Parts: sequence; structure tokens; C-alpha cells
Amino acid sequence: MGHVTVTVNGRTYRLQCDAGEEQRLIELATHVGHRVDGLAVEFGAIGDERLLLLAALLVADELWDARERVAQLETADSARRLPPPLPVPAKES
Repeated sequence: MGHVTVTVNGRTYRLQCDAGEEQRLIELATHVGHRVDGLAVEFGAIGDERLLLLAALLVADELWDARERVAQLETADSARRLPPPLPVPAKES
């Protein structure tokens, strides 16, 4: 079991993760921290819970956009594929 310590909005959190996932968790926390920092600058002192909720909603919005883009790309990719060739009839002897 891995452990990491991250700081978001001036608060430090100790988190557990699967072994080998520490760097990923740090990167994710850094991303969320940047979103929280941006919101704190934009909205001022609106409270930790509200800042974290807004950051979570922004990250969820990014996820939804990415999912839609993947679906569009998959649809476009399948439309470009040619149908399989027709079977060749067997020769009569």
C-alpha cells in the first residue's frame, strides 16, 4: 500500500493508494490543486468546501468533454472503415 502527502488550498492531506500509483495520485492532486487555486483567485474566500466542490465540477466537466470527444472520434473512425469484403462464391466442379 502506498502513501502520499499532498497539499490543496493550504491544507495537507495524507492519502493511501495502491503500490506504484503514488506519482499518479500526486499528479492528480496537483491538477485539482491548480484548479482550486484558480478558483480561489477568481472567487476569493468562499470556503474550502465550496472551492473543492467547484474544482470537482470543473474536473468532471473536463471528463465529460473528453468522453464526448472520444465517442465522436470512435464514431468517425467506424464510419471511415470499409465494410468487410463479400465472400467469394465457391467454384462449382
